[in-house]
Amino acid sequence: MGKLLKVFKPIYLDERVCCMDKTTKKTLFITDMESGLEPILQQETNVQPENMLMIQSYGPIISHPFGEIMRSIILAIYQEKVEEIFVVGSTNKRNVFEDAQSQLKVNMNDKLKTVDYLFKNVKPDFIEDSISDWLDGSRNVREDINKSVEIIRHHPLVPSNVKIHSLVVNNNAEVAAVNQP
Repeated sequence: MGKLLKVFKPIYLDERVCCMDKTTKKTLFITDMESGLEPILQQETNVQPENMLMIQSYGPIISHPFGEIMRSIILAIYQEKVEEIFVVGSTNKRNVFEDAQSQLKVNMNDKLKTVDYLFKNVKPDFIEDSISDWLDGSRNVREDINKSVEIIRHHPLVPSNVKIHSLVVNNNAEVAAVNQP
């Protein structure tokens, strides 16, 4: 007797996922963890929600051209047919960095001293001077965005036809382009 095969029809929570056309060109947004940016970006860029891809991080900072965020960007370009990238920063900084540092100091003081030693003495591998500087990131959102845009723009695996833009969202949900140096 033959085996009975059950065929299951996939159930999608969002119909857009089921019907996404892989030939449709997508736009990638690299943003910080600020909530509520999606509708603002959709309105400002005229990109439909089904064509928006998001990579969120604590600050839109690409610290290494061959790090995990850059890897995700490259994979999105080729797998999702991304034609346009927006690096988006927000001036609505929370006290996340101070909270993280205070928790680390309480819980891992000995390890912090070791890592700080590495930051001070292994300069070629670390961009910042100390663990505190690394955790804090830059206080200049525009500078961070410009650096990230330049890393993406000059990466050997990013096709030259991919358009790269930079935006800053301020406290009043106003969006401004960042002037490139």
